[in-house]
Amino acid sequence: MATYKRILLKLSGESLMGQSSHGIDTGQLESFTSQVAEIRELGVQVGLVIGGGNIFRGLSGAKAGYDRVKGDYMGMLATVINGLALQSAFRQYGTPSRLFTAVRMEPVAEYWHRDKVVEALEAGHVCIFSAGTGNPFFTTDTTAALRGIEIGAEVLLKGTRVDGVYNADPEKDPLATRFDHISFDEVIARNLTIMDQTAFTLCRENNLPIMVFDMNTPGNLKRLISGEKIGTIIQK
Repeated sequence: MATYKRILLKLSGESLMGQSSHGIDTGQLESFTSQVAEIRELGVQVGLVIGGGNIFRGLSGAKAGYDRVKGDYMGMLATVINGLALQSAFRQYGTPSRLFTAVRMEPVAEYWHRDKVVEALEAGHVCIFSAGTGNPFFTTDTTAALRGIEIGAEVLLKGTRVDGVYNADPEKDPLATRFDHISFDEVIARNLTIMDQTAFTLCRENNLPIMVFDMNTPGNLKRLISGEKIGTIIQK
């Protein structure tokens, strides 16, 4: 039995690279879509926000000399490419899905409309949200928080390559300690960077808990949805 009825799943663009240095790894793409298909079969309604860092990151582009606003728009387009890849992979699994963008680009995808999205979720479609918020200076983490609130998700699931939130980077510090649960206030006070501060603040103010977990381990998403204690819960 599923613990949640409606979720917002956030995946980074970098997670789609697998072991590559850029682009989309077919095996990783299939792993993610098969895991989402599993929980959809349990009756879970899934909204999904995908990043674009495997193709282009606006902030990195700004550091390299690009105009920040133009760079952010380039990053938004990268998320649309990833969204199309996810939608194509879902079709191969026979999983109905809809791709929505925050800027108009029909016939590539549908333009974001909250009521239309909720209808699609209730009809059993996995809804993929791309192009960020449609505005520069906002990350896809903030997009995930915003979309999760808008669609009435019960939880924001942040899929990463680590198994939760630590007091230091576990890939650099072998003594880093993982939290089973932590408050929004403590995350912000400690300046933990698993997501950006704007996303944390939005979720705190709208009472949307965040679950940070290892999405790269096949089966973890279903185990989490089934009630197993995986990852770190961030809440008030």
